[in-house]
Amino acid sequence: QLLALPLEADGMEEVRLRVSAPLYYIYKNKEYTAGSGFRVSREDVDETLQCAARSSLYAYGEEIRQGFLTVQGGHRIGVAGRTILENGHIKAIHPITFLNVRFSHQMIGCAAKIRSILTDSGTGSIRNTLLIAPPRCGKTTLLRDLIRQIGEKQCVSVVDERGELFPEGLERGKKTDVLTGCPKSPGIDMVLRTMGPDCIAVDEITAEADARALLRAANCGVRLLATAHGTSAADLRRRSV
Repeated sequence: QLLALPLEADGMEEVRLRVSAPLYYIYKNKEYTAGSGFRVSREDVDETLQCAARSSLYAYGEEIRQGFLTVQGGHRIGVAGRTILENGHIKAIHPITFLNVRFSHQMIGCAAKIRSILTDSGTGSIRNTLLIAPPRCGKTTLLRDLIRQIGEKQCVSVVDERGELFPEGLERGKKTDVLTGCPKSPGIDMVLRTMGPDCIAVDEITAEADARALLRAANCGVRLLATAHGTSAADLRRRSV
């Protein structure tokens, strides 16, 4: 359905597959329906997953239990369906009947306008910064470009838990180090001890353990760069974390 449309790859943001529902996609910040009368089937969902995982879906079992998988290129596929529980914990999701494919983009230079605001004029170091915005507003894209710019002159350690920030092929800055696939809390402690960073960067702070790890790093004199979901600073302050 999508291949038949005159779409540019850079403009594609999201594709949603829901069994027995139309195929929706977001292109250049607008939502469209693909194909008049077309309905997504179980086979479409299964084939999409197998293709994304290169027929090795079992290798993504742990990620799928958390509701997503990150595939080559840093693209994230959110999954939903029937959960299978074991001792109160999610053992698997089967069948998977809903997919949300979110495409990763690198926009070189998109952070240029705010770089001076976030830089300490006296030391030249990045200020401790938390980027706040709702989903699909470009937090990760902006964070990625800030890291790239800062990493040209300062040592930046990135804890890339889901492998989305800097998949192979993206520019990251000459002095940027990336720890991929490690949970944020132990990852922050790890790079703090071993990589000697001027700045530690992470995407999507959601857990108390993540916040505590960032505070430990801040107390060691390391600058912090992170993102969090929210509509405003006031909104964020109402959250327990």
